[in-house]
Amino acid sequence: MEPLTEKQIRSSFVNCTKGEATRLRLPLDFAELPWKDLDFLGWVDPGAPLRAHLVLPRADGAGPLGISLRVPAVGRTSVVKSSLCQICLTGHASSGVTLLAAPLAGARGREGNTVGTYICADLACPLYVRGKRQAKLRAGQYEESLTLDERLSRMSDNLNAFAARVTAV
Repeated sequence: MEPLTEKQIRSSFVNCTKGEATRLRLPLDFAELPWKDLDFLGWVDPGAPLRAHLVLPRADGAGPLGISLRVPAVGRTSVVKSSLCQICLTGHASSGVTLLAAPLAGARGREGNTVGTYICADLACPLYVRGKRQAKLRAGQYEESLTLDERLSRMSDNLNAFAARVTAV
């Protein structure tokens, strides 16, 4: 992914208000992000830990697409029913995957409709796929026969499918 500016990120969100996009806090390490290893940018908002954000390249090349997410509150809805991220298919120990809910874009989102997915709790899927970060899986990491490019393509397809659910009219 090409490096993004703060302005590009804030203007990319499709499922929150302009005010919410203006108030969100970028990752604390924004200046040091490993852009060459990121297929999308994902982070938990350091100023609002029950909010997370994804920014990904649009499939049509029309600039980035930002999605605001809700993080479950600890102790309330944080019961993990999966240890496998649905985006990158990385297996984690019980606390490494969380269910994140995204308000739908447009009027349906303003009415409270959401879609969710189980995803790496730290939103670092590209780093797990590339082997730059290791998951703490109880029984060891899954062995795959796919090449790195095939795993990256699968991750991108899964993320684009989730984004399509968020932006569907």
